[in-house]
Amino acid sequence: MSLEIQSEYLKLQEQKESNARAYPRHFPLVISKAKGMIVTDTEGRQYYDCLAGAGTLALGHNPDVVVDAIRKMLDQQIPLHTLDLATPLKLAFMEELFSLLPESMRDHAKIQFCGPTGADAVEAAIKLVKTATGGRSILAFHGSYHGSTQATMAMSGNLSKKQHLQSLLPDVHFLPFPYEYRCPFGVGGEMTAKLSAQYIENVLDDCESGIVAPCGVIVETVQGEGGAIPAQLEWLRELRRITAERGIPLIIDEVQTGFGRTGRMFSFEHAGIVPDVIICSKAVGGSLPMSVILYKEELDRWQPGAHTGTFRGNQMAMATGLATLRYLREQRVLDNVQQRSQQMMNRLRSLQAMIPAIGDVRGRGLMIGVEMVEPSGTPDRLGHFPASGRMAEAVQRRCFANGMIIEVGGRHSSVLRFLPPLVITEQETETVLRIFERSLHEALAELTEQ
Repeated sequence: MSLEIQSEYLKLQEQKESNARAYPRHFPLVISKAKGMIVTDTEGRQYYDCLAGAGTLALGHNPDVVVDAIRKMLDQQIPLHTLDLATPLKLAFMEELFSLLPESMRDHAKIQFCGPTGADAVEAAIKLVKTATGGRSILAFHGSYHGSTQATMAMSGNLSKKQHLQSLLPDVHFLPFPYEYRCPFGVGGEMTAKLSAQYIENVLDDCESGIVAPCGVIVETVQGEGGAIPAQLEWLRELRRITAERGIPLIIDEVQTGFGRTGRMFSFEHAGIVPDVIICSKAVGGSLPMSVILYKEELDRWQPGAHTGTFRGNQMAMATGLATLRYLREQRVLDNVQQRSQQMMNRLRSLQAMIPAIGDVRGRGLMIGVEMVEPSGTPDRLGHFPASGRMAEAVQRRCFANGMIIEVGGRHSSVLRFLPPLVITEQETETVLRIFERSLHEALAELTEQ
């Protein structure tokens, strides 16, 4: 395909697609095919994909096990759409999901199939705990992201996306997340988590806190869009203790972290805790649209039809999801996640030690963030330079020019976020790191010349 034709495709997209489109603004390409972690555009250019459908493509693009599951389903004439009626495939998928739950929850859990987006599952979780507890308030965290619907945006920290929206979900209250590098208490280190837990416990016990009858606390164990910020494990254990002692359901949003992304099937497993509600999407569908919530059966107090959706329980996504979950377990993919994570963190932290524009390197598993800063700026009280969206954008732009797709996030869009497929090889990881290092130096030189 000629460059002129590709240009016409991009022009048509710009003219006809909503102004809300996001990724095409950073990655102006027309994709013709994709395999593994390589995306090929219509001009034959190839890119290493470190976005992977924002974490959806656990096994990369078009893995054989997923393609085979789709072909098998079509050959057997399994129905593509059944609303919430039972099929053998659906029951097998359910059994696989339940088998992954902590032992204490496994035999006492329920599942709700939701619409195909993570946001719909978040909405279902909130409706569930409101119905079960009779409470009003939802407690969320600074820097969180739970979706783009009216209700889920109300529970998300990003102000720019909701500043023009009226009538957001009421009774949402935000708590300090233990972000060590940008400590909300100005102290940093282990004290960040300790003060956050103490603050939360005080708020819940204070009869003058202004927050009435919490029906749930919703949290990401690693904030994704917030900048790949991992919560300290002891803090998660404290949050579970605090909520359990007060009978407040703990909802863990595993939309981006779930199913191997952090090196465990569920990210909360690192802390050894058991939540009341687990929100799943992205990887759970094995690259196709799917979302569910898994929850303790005592919360199952809503009435028939309390949460519905025409496309709940996408049968093809159950087939690809089942194949993906089994592959993750049987092929010991989590071992690879841990090894490649260590490989990436070691190299990125070596770069951090040499380059002042890298303020922080953090993450868990293959959910890694590199926060870019302005070394010429005024440090905060912890001695950290201001976040630099300008620098992150320049690095992202050079990465794309050098054949790699990587997204930005976090405050001021200053964090470069690595979300590669969980099956990324040692050699692919090395190539990704070389591209990143080259792009980093090019961006620094480019900005210095300006």
